[in-house]
Amino acid sequence: MAVLVDPPMWPRHGRLWAHLVSDESLDELHAFAARAGIPARGFDHDHYDVPDNLHAELVALGAHPVSPHELIRRLRASGLRVTRRDRGRDRPGD
Repeated sequence: MAVLVDPPMWPRHGRLWAHLVSDESLDELHAFAARAGIPARGFDHDHYDVPDNLHAELVALGAHPVSPHELIRRLRASGLRVTRRDRGRDRPGD
């Protein structure tokens, strides 16, 4: 079991963002995020969006740096991946 982080390469709000996931459980992911001081509002269905300036700190805390492809592959294999289609089901009006 591992917490994984991809490179900060996703532009949004004037900066680059990375994704933080667990390949084991959401409990593991939430516990790691809490230890790292990542606010709950950063959680998006199956991952946390984290700003580029936190990437090195997350790795120092034990997150495994992986490529975006590897992150998605392991998230899917864990059964924790929430698809775009499934994401729309929890929003009113979809």
